[in-house]
Amino acid sequence: MKIKWKKLLICIAVPITVGALSALLTRDSMSMFEAINKPKLSPQGWLFPVVWTILYVFMGIASYIVLQSDDPLKRNALGFYALQLVFNFFWSIIFFNLETYLLAFIWLLILWVLILVTMLKFYRISERAGDLMLPYLLWVTFAAYLNYGIYLLN
Repeated sequence: MKIKWKKLLICIAVPITVGALSALLTRDSMSMFEAINKPKLSPQGWLFPVVWTILYVFMGIASYIVLQSDDPLKRNALGFYALQLVFNFFWSIIFFNLETYLLAFIWLLILWVLILVTMLKFYRISERAGDLMLPYLLWVTFAAYLNYGIYLLN
C-alpha cells in the first residue's frame, strides 16, 4: 500500500490537536498536579506530555491505516475513534479545571471502554492498527489508577 502522506499527516494532526487544545485549556494543570496528594507510582510531571505525544502519533497512524482500508466497517470504527477522542479531550477539563476527581474517574472508565471498543474494531480491520492502540489503552489504565488514587487521597 502506497502511503498518502497528506492523509497520514492529517490523521496524526487530529489527535495531537485534540491533545493540544485540551492542554491549552488546562495550561496551569501541572502546578495543581504537583500540589495534590498522589498515589505511589505517580510519575514526574514532565513525562505526561512526552507520553501523550507518542500516543497521539500512534493513534493517528492507527486511524490512517483504518481510513485507508476498503473494509466496510471502517466508518463505524472511525466513529468510535472520534467518540473516544471527545472523551479524551474532556477528561482533562473535568480533572484539572473542575477538580472533580470522582467524576473524572468515572469519565475515564467510559473512555477506557471506548478505547477498548475502538481497538477491537481496528483489530478487525487491521492487526497493526489495533496494536497501535494498545499502548494508549495501557496508559489510560495507568491513568485510571492515578485518578482513583488522587480521588482517595484528596
